[in-house]
Amino acid sequence: MTATYTWDIFSTLDGYGSYNEHGDWGGYWGKQGPEFLAQRLAQYSEDVRLVLGANTFRSFAQMLATGPTDSGVHDNWVTRMRHLPTTVVSNTLVGPLDWPDATLVPGDVTDAVARLKADSNTPLRSHGSLASNHALMAAGLVDAIQVTIFPVISGSTGTEPIFGGAADFDLELLDSRTFDGNIQQLTYRPTLHP
Repeated sequence: MTATYTWDIFSTLDGYGSYNEHGDWGGYWGKQGPEFLAQRLAQYSEDVRLVLGANTFRSFAQMLATGPTDSGVHDNWVTRMRHLPTTVVSNTLVGPLDWPDATLVPGDVTDAVARLKADSNTPLRSHGSLASNHALMAAGLVDAIQVTIFPVISGSTGTEPIFGGAADFDLELLDSRTFDGNIQQLTYRPTLHP
């Protein structure tokens, strides 16, 4: 048994994963469309286990509890994602977690994901969780990076460069798709650059 692990991340063209409080972008930078939303729902309707770090889990739990209904926070795929079996790797959170099917695992994220990969055939998927996924990539545990690039540049309001602080990697393109005429989804196999 060996589960695959996919890191799923949203980005602006200039490589930011989020925007500051002065940005007025809204969910997905306000650019999600029907093809993209249908694809996301299909992806998260598959048999998959979600893996999150503590910071992303806190952000998701807060957004889902307080986010406006028109921001994209409550899109069908997000609701589906919240109900997936989820492993939250954290040494700072204390259970029980406000998430329907969450398991809190203390310890090192690379150890936790290595165990999950070895013990299961269910694919693993992480959305966000930058620091955790940088560590997992460096450890060779990420099988695919799925980067969805939204048609915006957030040079003034962008925060959290998605690969800022990561090691150097060579990427093999596995798949590319365009949704709604302007959203690019690129899936790569990462290999640590020697």
